[in-house]
Amino acid sequence: PSPPSVRHTNRLINEKSPYLLQHAHNPVDWYPWGQEAFDKAKTENKLIFLSVGYSTCHWCHVMEEESFKSKEIGEIMNEHFVCIKVDREERPDVDKVYMTFVQATSGGGGWPMSVWLTPDLKPFAGGTYFPPEDGVHRVGFRTVLLRIAEQWKENKDALLESSQRILEALRHTSEIRVQGQESPPPAKEVMDTCFQQLSRSYDEDYGGFSKSPKFPTPVNLNFLFTYWALHRTTPEGARALQMALHTLKMMAHGGIHDHICQGFHRYSTDQHWHVPHFEKMLYDQGQLAAMYSRAFQISGDEFFADVVRDILLYVSRDLSDQVGGFYSAEDADSYPTTTSEKKLEGAFCVWAAEELRALLPDPIEGATEGTTLGDVFMHHYGVEEAGNVDPMKDPHQELKGKNVLIARCSPELTAARFGLEPGRLRALLQECQQRLSSARAQRPRPHLDTKMLAAWNGLMISGFAQAGAALAEQGYVSRAAQAAAFLRTHLFDPSSGRLLRSCYRGKDNSVEQSAVPIQGFLEDYVFVIQALFDLYEASLEQGWLEWALHLQHMQDKLFWDPKGFAYFSTEAGNPSLLLRLKDDQDGAEPTPNSVAVTNLLRAACYSGHMDWVEKAGKILAAFSERLQKIPITLPEMVRATAVFHHTLKQVVICGDPQGEDTKEMLHCIHSVFSPNKVLMVADGDSTGFLYRQLPFLASLERKDGKATAYVCSNFTCSLPVTSVQELRGMLSP
Repeated sequence: PSPPSVRHTNRLINEKSPYLLQHAHNPVDWYPWGQEAFDKAKTENKLIFLSVGYSTCHWCHVMEEESFKSKEIGEIMNEHFVCIKVDREERPDVDKVYMTFVQATSGGGGWPMSVWLTPDLKPFAGGTYFPPEDGVHRVGFRTVLLRIAEQWKENKDALLESSQRILEALRHTSEIRVQGQESPPPAKEVMDTCFQQLSRSYDEDYGGFSKSPKFPTPVNLNFLFTYWALHRTTPEGARALQMALHTLKMMAHGGIHDHICQGFHRYSTDQHWHVPHFEKMLYDQGQLAAMYSRAFQISGDEFFADVVRDILLYVSRDLSDQVGGFYSAEDADSYPTTTSEKKLEGAFCVWAAEELRALLPDPIEGATEGTTLGDVFMHHYGVEEAGNVDPMKDPHQELKGKNVLIARCSPELTAARFGLEPGRLRALLQECQQRLSSARAQRPRPHLDTKMLAAWNGLMISGFAQAGAALAEQGYVSRAAQAAAFLRTHLFDPSSGRLLRSCYRGKDNSVEQSAVPIQGFLEDYVFVIQALFDLYEASLEQGWLEWALHLQHMQDKLFWDPKGFAYFSTEAGNPSLLLRLKDDQDGAEPTPNSVAVTNLLRAACYSGHMDWVEKAGKILAAFSERLQKIPITLPEMVRATAVFHHTLKQVVICGDPQGEDTKEMLHCIHSVFSPNKVLMVADGDSTGFLYRQLPFLASLERKDGKATAYVCSNFTCSLPVTSVQELRGMLSP
């Protein structure tokens, strides 16, 4: 690279987002999304070229290398367009509006997203990745730019007219509202249909719900656990549990799981969970920590608890800010060695066979003659001399001759193969793992996206809190509380009572905010509120409850749609957003309205504020048609439908939170998976937040001076229970 003094610099240099900063030295005259760019387009009567991506997106890097770093293409872009760059993780609102357009007009979508807009921001042409030059099957980016500029010169009015028509059509098709009938759909049918649809798409051999690519989709697993809990004695219930546990086991054995440096990659390109796309996203770690915790609660199998510890070790070590927040992601691409010129996908994670042999040469005493550590490790993790990646899954030959580790055998089989005790094998594999982890530490690390998002921090706090409760690990609960305190300090504005979307790691571990902070979106409120409820149940600190209820009121005020019901993803009154949308799909993250249903039901239990239950029903009514026809697209909302119809149980423990008898009862509650309960401790302090919210608590007392549990429904309580066995029986539906 040329010395910094010579490098071209554009306006993105003043931004905080790592993704935008990656483009600050392109010859393209990039603007961030905002008034300055909009005004320029209007004054100069120019079209806008909008490019949306994120910092761990492989094809975004490719398009930058090929097109945005090209001086010649940069000149065409600057001459004919006002060019705007958006980080979709900072601005999911902008991303969603234009992705809705791209999907509707091209039948597909993805990133980088490339969209051409009129000066008043209406889209009329778009796509995803474009190669720089024309090829046999595709038009090149340069050609598209010149054609569109030509059209604007020749047929301006026709373009403006078609962009107006497109917008009207999008408005119409993207609307989600109550259709006449105002009641939530019937839970049993919706649950059964969703189960059948998942069951049909389930991969019996390898788990998961498609052939390839395979995503972890925690929302499917969460649904299956709840389905099992409500149908424990039926064959369908047993199958639901088997599908979820088998999927989690196969993922943990697969290459999508980083066997050396922990955590999970984003998705697998093949059916076997073997060759992943190597980026690691915070939202996956948070949700998977919660799912593996549930698997452990239900099965009691330590295997799942070990995976939880593995994920949380990775996040604590590699995605944690010193001040307490969590970073967004680690990239897939990195330099194979310190002297490499070109980044390769997966370079930080993959191994050549000879490299492993050189690192693990030690002969093993007591094993079959001549066996080395390398032999055992390579056998166990499916390492092959010529590499174990199918060339079909490696179109750019970046993984040629390399191995992606995948646990091919059970520890018992590997042990038997080399004549070792299973306990001894475990110790040997651990020794290998530590050695390889040190070797990897010498490699150049992939890029770390250090922006901190409220929504994703919420998902991660839930992961730590639920793991802390299920595994009885106080350290995890403390980490969750530290992150929640971070959100309160850095991503909440006490003067307005509102959440902020993002903050950033600054110099010397400071935390920075952009000049104009981005206000929180619906997903930020929903995932943070969920996190605060999870954190209260794990820590019993009432301050988190109080903040959660405050945020729920604020969410209602900013996002609720009083006419069509449910919440909009964005607040009203932003002229640069052409559509106010409601997401209608639980994907890699659940859609906010799905989680909002359960949040509202929990909020009502902690506050006695019953119109929150009514609101929850109205969300389900707004999505009723979709829930009845294709519930597989909304498994988290289907789960919430069941919780809505079964009514949450309020499990109240009257006792001293520090007392051994109270702790024993709490331990019992945390060790049972019960999807339709909320937990509260009545500690006898009538001035505390919960007693002020819920007058009925004052009438509950300890029996014989012992910690006493009550299971209540709609504030009507069962007889008091002082034995842990009885309590366990009452918790299982």
